[in-house]
Parts: sequence; C-alpha cells; structure tokens
Amino acid sequence: MHASRGRSVGLGLALASAFAFGGSGVAAKPLIEAGLDPLHVVWLRVTGAALVMLPVAWRHRRLVLRKPALLAGFGLLAVAGVQACYFASISRIPVGVALLVEYLAPALVLGWVRFVQRRAVSRAAAAGVVLAVGGLACVVEVWSGLSFDAVGLLLALGAACCQVGYFVLSDQGGEGEDSVDPLGVIAYGLLIGSLVLTAVARPWGMRWSVLAGSADMNGSQVPAALLLCWIVLIATVIAYVTGVVSVRKLSPQVAGVVACLEAVLATVFAWILLGEHLSAPQIVGGAVVLTGAFIAQSAAPKAPSGPIASGGPVAAEGELSAGHSAA
Repeated sequence: MHASRGRSVGLGLALASAFAFGGSGVAAKPLIEAGLDPLHVVWLRVTGAALVMLPVAWRHRRLVLRKPALLAGFGLLAVAGVQACYFASISRIPVGVALLVEYLAPALVLGWVRFVQRRAVSRAAAAGVVLAVGGLACVVEVWSGLSFDAVGLLLALGAACCQVGYFVLSDQGGEGEDSVDPLGVIAYGLLIGSLVLTAVARPWGMRWSVLAGSADMNGSQVPAALLLCWIVLIATVIAYVTGVVSVRKLSPQVAGVVACLEAVLATVFAWILLGEHLSAPQIVGGAVVLTGAFIAQSAAPKAPSGPIASGGPVAAEGELSAGHSAA
C-alpha cells in the first residue's frame, strides 16, 4: 500500500518536473526577442536559481572539499554549458526542434559507454540510436537542404554534448560511504555555473530596462519580470528538486521515460504560446526521436554503481545519490 502510494507520488513529481523543464524555452524566447541576449537570459536564470539554493549550498558546504572536481564539472557542463547552448539555439531555431536535437544525448552517452568505457551495448540500444538519428533527419527536414539555421542546430547539438558530460559526471556520485547528496551538487553546480556565466555573459552590459517592460508572446504582452520568475523558480529550482525527489520514489528508468515528455511538452507549449507550428514530417520525426531515446536509455548497460545512460536530465540528477536520477 505504502509502496504503491509512494510510486504514485513519484510519478506525479516526475510529471511536474517534465512540465517545469518543458516550459523554460517558451518563457525565455520572448525575453530574447524583446532585446535580451541569450547569454544574459541564461545568467539571470542560473544566478537567480543559485541565490534561491544558497541555503542548500551552505548545508552541504563540505562538498567543496570532498568533491571539488565533480562540482566544477557539473557547474561547467550540466549548468553553464547546457543552458547557454540551449538558450542560444532557441534564439535561432524553434524551441521544439532545439529540444528534440538535445534529446540525442542518450544516444551520445551510449557512444561514450561503447567506445570510451569499452562496455558492450545491446542491439536494442543501437537500434534506439539509429531511430533517434533518423527522426532528427525528419525534424530538420534534410530533404529540403537543411532549411534550419545551421548555427542554431550546432548550438542544440552542443547542448546535447554537454548533457553527455552531465550523465557521465552523475555516475561519479556513486553509492556507498562516499556518495553525495544530489541537492548539494545541484546547488553548487548552479553557483559555479553562475560564476562562469558572469565572466562570459558580462551582465553589467545587459539591457536591464527590458525586465521592467513587457515581452510579446504570440501577440500577447506579458510582463518580462513574470517570465523571469517562471524561468528561475519553476523551470529551474522546482524542476530540479521535483525531478530528484521523484527518482527517489521511482527508478532511473521510469523517471527517464517520464523525462522524455519534456520535449513533447516544450513542443506543445511553443505551438500554443509562441505559434511555432511544426509540419507533419517534423511531428513524426519528433516522435521517432523520443522513441529512439526511450529504447536507447531502456536498453543501456548498467555499471555496478548504477546506470549512467538513463536518459533525461531528471534521470541523471538522481544518479548522484545512491543509484537514482531541465538548459
């Protein structure tokens, strides 16, 4: 009875996390189009979330001495790299397309497992990779001469590559006496990411006046400050925390499957709120990408310390704590 109730709560939290992560792009794009640089939006998001998570960072302050390399890598790749590449990509290509490209990460992680760690990869996992790549070809409509902005696509692929680092670093949390609390790693990842992005984005040159005005969302004027609050509180803090707690109640595989809904939700949000309509082949291609990602993560080999290739940001985070797991 209690196990069933815990699973239901975990599933609800996982859905909430996918919803929160999926809404980040549609809230950020109007701010970018209103005049904010993509890097400045990323800096606002990460710095705002880092300030909210400061009490958690203080509680886990010993992590700075215990796991400095893990925290630095997590901040550089999982926070700064993923978010910067993703936000820069949505300034040039549709939100749904950018996120679908980013979901090639589970396939790329399998490449790491096979060729770097030299562990066997099942045929089902390889089939998932082929499906994901084939679906991506439909999403970007390669038959029309790659009509999408090439730089935007490269930035989205950069976000996918940073997520590979995200998954690999997540495996370093491990189990046993030396395991680390994922909330502490997330808090310090945000702080380190904020410091890195401050040097890169140079927020002192940001158009702060944009935040005092409104941004256009498919013909409707929305207060820019409200969009920023959504990005910081909902799409970052709540998204990460609900994701971590959900995986503690579920398993990495189940949470990873639910995390795939992030791409679907982001595409639907962009369609409804931003008017970014996708063609029928792109919709079919997106479904194939998600199917391939699902197969790849479900068939991924498992290491003794826990799986590293269970897809989606939610799954990766949970793996930082005792074997379980949104740019």
